[in-house]
Amino acid sequence: MPSPVIWAEIDLSALRHNVVTLKKQLGEGVLLTAVVKADAYGHGAVEIARAALEAGANRLAVARMSEALILREAGIDAPVLVFGHCPPEDLGEILEQKLTPAVNSLEEARILSHEALKLNKTVLVHLKIDTGMGRLGLINQDFRSEADRCAEIFTLEGLKVEGIFTHFANADSADKTHAQEQLENFNRLLSDLEARGISLPLRHAANSAATMEMPEAHFDMVRPGIALYGLAPSGDVDIKKIGLKPVLSLKAKIIHVKEVPADFKVSYGSTHTTDAPARIATIPVGYADGYHRLLSSRGFMLAGGKRAPIVGRVCMDLTMIDVTGIPGVEQGDEVVLIGRQGDEEILADEVAGWAETINYEVTSSLTSRVPRFYIPMEPIK
Repeated sequence: MPSPVIWAEIDLSALRHNVVTLKKQLGEGVLLTAVVKADAYGHGAVEIARAALEAGANRLAVARMSEALILREAGIDAPVLVFGHCPPEDLGEILEQKLTPAVNSLEEARILSHEALKLNKTVLVHLKIDTGMGRLGLINQDFRSEADRCAEIFTLEGLKVEGIFTHFANADSADKTHAQEQLENFNRLLSDLEARGISLPLRHAANSAATMEMPEAHFDMVRPGIALYGLAPSGDVDIKKIGLKPVLSLKAKIIHVKEVPADFKVSYGSTHTTDAPARIATIPVGYADGYHRLLSSRGFMLAGGKRAPIVGRVCMDLTMIDVTGIPGVEQGDEVVLIGRQGDEEILADEVAGWAETINYEVTSSLTSRVPRFYIPMEPIK
């Protein structure tokens, strides 16, 4: 196998630290479901799932059934909740693989019940309640109350309601007004169901931000995603308060260095022209690796322990940086795109700012061309 010229390092000790730290925020008996959708936000779902469970996570969650099957194929047998839509024709495999689908409507529940009865099986499900997110989930329609429709789902043969949950739209905002309104809506529904004599299963609502900042939303289980990876849900959430650690670093090797004169043009479109003699280093990373083209002439990498600006357009496979004034930088040297080198550090949040996006997209955009190397968990001292 050829030596990598670009790679991501995944620190599993940092992941364990984050799981343990987040669990300390919870009351006794509250479960933690590690969200490993989108290939664990670009970190590698199988390895992250195993490490999270070893660190104390109780369950796993993904967005799509295909993601759940990858975990099962790897031999991971922990409970897996599938947030998104599971087609009823896949029920046989859902049952065989012991997956837990979310149910987003009464109609969907009826179809799933019908299919389960045909197989003479019972499927565990979680009811998704739309309390104000506007995506998936049961919501008032045709003047029929949410509680009525939920209550009917509890009676459907072939289904066993294991959980009921909602998702916050603005828990990561400094202003929690909307999140509190959603929480009130959810609590009102839970009270209505209890009043009907329905025994409520696992109740859950808290994403990363709510896990850290809304203890009243913890219920029976929390579902942190981005926080597991040591990244902030937004600029309004201070993860340093509880000491979360970044899990991913992105590194590469310089593959070419050249001395160029003033008025030298760099990359496609000739959008960068040197204003003085310069030293340009070429890095084997581009938008085909998930390194955003919006970083063109506006981001930085670390070389020789210093910040080196990106110059010219980010290409499909290559990006250029200006290492003028950074002594000793040569072909074959390591550069850091995300992470620490010497006393300097570039965080995924910073890259996101340069690319006018969010840290979620920075890590989850990394493609399969970027090999992941896993730093094993250090023994607990």
